[in-house]
Amino acid sequence: MTGNSRVVITGLGAVTSLGAGVAANWDAIMAGRSGVRQIRQFRSDDFPVRIGSEVDLDDLRITDLDVELRPFATRSIKLGLVALEEAWRHARLGDTFDPWRAGLVVGASNFPVVSEDDYRWPTEALSGMNSTNYKAAYLAICRDMPQLLAQREIGMVSTLLASPYPLQGPCMTVQSACASATQAIGEAFQMIRHGHADIMVAGGADSMLSAICVTGFTLLDATSFFQGDPTKACRPFDRKRDGLVLGEGAGLVILESLAHALSRGAAVHAELVGYGSSCDGYRFTDSHPEGAGAVRCMRAALRDAGLEPEAVDYVNAHGTATIQNDRVETLAIKEVFGEHAYQIPVSSTKSQIGHLLCASGGVELVVTVEALRHGMLPPTINLDNPDPACDLDYVANQARPASLDIAVSNSFGFGGQNGSLVVRRWPDSSPDRG
Repeated sequence: MTGNSRVVITGLGAVTSLGAGVAANWDAIMAGRSGVRQIRQFRSDDFPVRIGSEVDLDDLRITDLDVELRPFATRSIKLGLVALEEAWRHARLGDTFDPWRAGLVVGASNFPVVSEDDYRWPTEALSGMNSTNYKAAYLAICRDMPQLLAQREIGMVSTLLASPYPLQGPCMTVQSACASATQAIGEAFQMIRHGHADIMVAGGADSMLSAICVTGFTLLDATSFFQGDPTKACRPFDRKRDGLVLGEGAGLVILESLAHALSRGAAVHAELVGYGSSCDGYRFTDSHPEGAGAVRCMRAALRDAGLEPEAVDYVNAHGTATIQNDRVETLAIKEVFGEHAYQIPVSSTKSQIGHLLCASGGVELVVTVEALRHGMLPPTINLDNPDPACDLDYVANQARPASLDIAVSNSFGFGGQNGSLVVRRWPDSSPDRG
């Protein structure tokens, strides 16, 4: 293990299609419920893919931003604000810390908040653009719709999430596809470990359920075309799986140096002990067929934690329900853990909340921490037809109790971006969230 400071988790926040708040999500996950429904953000009836894991934003209380910042708050930012408010409250952070040593790293994308009319307007404005009037047309759009430009800037996510809080230290947005939140947490972990910060907010927030995003993923042939009960669509590790289900949400944690947490009497919920990252760069949408990047990533995280593979009690898998990912992740786990792989429970949170893309690793780390605190294994629902190529213990369909001390949370993204986190149960952690 490198670095000097131990890093602990003192706050958790989450919002998904299963509800707002960690407790609501955990209860739903333990009950085996799915949040997948027909998409309502656009008229989806005629789309080949009509289902997604959508959050009811109208039901949420969103922390106020300054008036001048509100036009720039996309769905990703709004979801992140909800999760951050809960994590901040959960950590019982007051104002007795140095704000210059507190920061935020978030994994996110940032698609604009626009109506169908908004999409047509710029096209009409630009249709007559030529070499002599292009500047005037562009400036007209900037004046009339500045939010369309600013909202596409992913740096706005971290800026707006940090703005209501005394977070004046390192502040940045990570964009590495499905590994974004996990890498954001890992980088924040390293900042504290090496003494560059005392407190870091870290995780992910994302929303890609607009018509444009759903169409793009459909054209990539990555999504499930399941036509039955939407709650049965996402089937990780099942022989009949046919692709991922898109979702949206946010998951954020408060990280602190152990010394700082103890000095303010904070309740510790888990210890983050290792982080690994890699990029196999095999294809844009496919992992290396032998899981080379995933193997290197998990091994790097275990080495960083100073742990042998046999110490791991649970793996929260990337588990997207695509044919390639689930087979490759299974291969990679067996390569890293050897015979011990058959003794480790592995489950996919995505079976219940879909693929939250840049936010996935944040929510999944929150679930992993809750698994350690409660001594319960989250299930992989819809696993009714075992795939011979996926032959591990995937905690099929029902949660179950287990003695847990060390867990790994995996995120393997488009473009071969990979991230793994190793987390240890804190001896005095209690399921009582306070």
